[in-house]
Amino acid sequence: MRVVFKTSYDSDIDLHEHRGKRVVTGMLIAFMAALPFFVGDYYLAEATNTLIWALAGMGLMLLVGHSGQVSLGHAAFLAIGAYTDAVLMGAGVPFLIAFPLAGIITGLFGAFVAIPAVRLSGIYLAIATLALFVIIEECIILLAPITGGVGGIFAPAIEIFGVSFDRYAALSNFYWLVLGVVILVTWGYANAMRSATGRSFLAVRDSEVSARMLGINVTRTRSLAFGLSTGMTGLAGALMGHYIGFFNYELFSIFVSINLLLVVTIGGLGFIQGAFVGSILITVVPQLIAILRDTANASLGIDLSAIPGLDTMIFSVILIGFIIYEPSGLWGRWLKIRAWFELFPLARRDMFRRQKTYLKTERMR
Repeated sequence: MRVVFKTSYDSDIDLHEHRGKRVVTGMLIAFMAALPFFVGDYYLAEATNTLIWALAGMGLMLLVGHSGQVSLGHAAFLAIGAYTDAVLMGAGVPFLIAFPLAGIITGLFGAFVAIPAVRLSGIYLAIATLALFVIIEECIILLAPITGGVGGIFAPAIEIFGVSFDRYAALSNFYWLVLGVVILVTWGYANAMRSATGRSFLAVRDSEVSARMLGINVTRTRSLAFGLSTGMTGLAGALMGHYIGFFNYELFSIFVSINLLLVVTIGGLGFIQGAFVGSILITVVPQLIAILRDTANASLGIDLSAIPGLDTMIFSVILIGFIIYEPSGLWGRWLKIRAWFELFPLARRDMFRRQKTYLKTERMR
């Protein structure tokens, strides 16, 4: 069991609990940066897709896991980010300007929409975001001269200072670009959660009544969380558009919003690491299902492709299992296993028994 000897209060708010975690983080970043030298284009493309999903998952994690707001329409903000970036670059705006503008515009739109929406809560907020998704989808079709409508739009190739970052012509460069964006956003996200703003998000999530008594403007805090969340999602949408190359509104369907909820729920609500774990699951499981389907067809003569919605059914079973048996997700389960080994042989059987963490005043809401 590791004992951290603290010599100042700075260690309580340090990004890393101790030097070991800092070393592990550095090694992980070095491994990810060196990945193009060890794997082929197929696996590198899958790793890039996983990082983009992790970025989108962090956007929803801020909203659902750290501020307690439910959204079923986050695919709409992916679409806004993708179309904004593609349209700006198509008009001649460089990527280094168009990409952050896509995140800023998406975030401002999300914050503006959140002003009336965040006064709702629970299932009503989820229905409101779902309605917003439908509206955005119709707007994309109606703005056909700009968005390409049903036909779709091309995402221009990325070129920075004469270096190509095209997804197909220079996949390694595109992977490093996505990795750099994910690292910067993760660093900013983790530091934001250590600030007063991040603590206000957690306070509103745990108890709105207590947060108001502490002087926190709940509506403004939830709107800020919504804006930051949609901003990160817009950046992910811009990268997703470049990853696909050509897209229309059908790429950002309601199933994408559901998959994002799977990422944060299965990964672990309230943990930034959960967005990465969940994104790995959401991208690896379809590949495993495809491999098992081909193996069953070749070896046993069983054609599983005739079963409609097999992927959705498997994901639903996984989600239900985690909600019932492990609400804290994969990362929460890992923390429990690690704590058990650290405390062995002093760990007790009921050490992680689930308890009601909400306040008595919250039960009437």
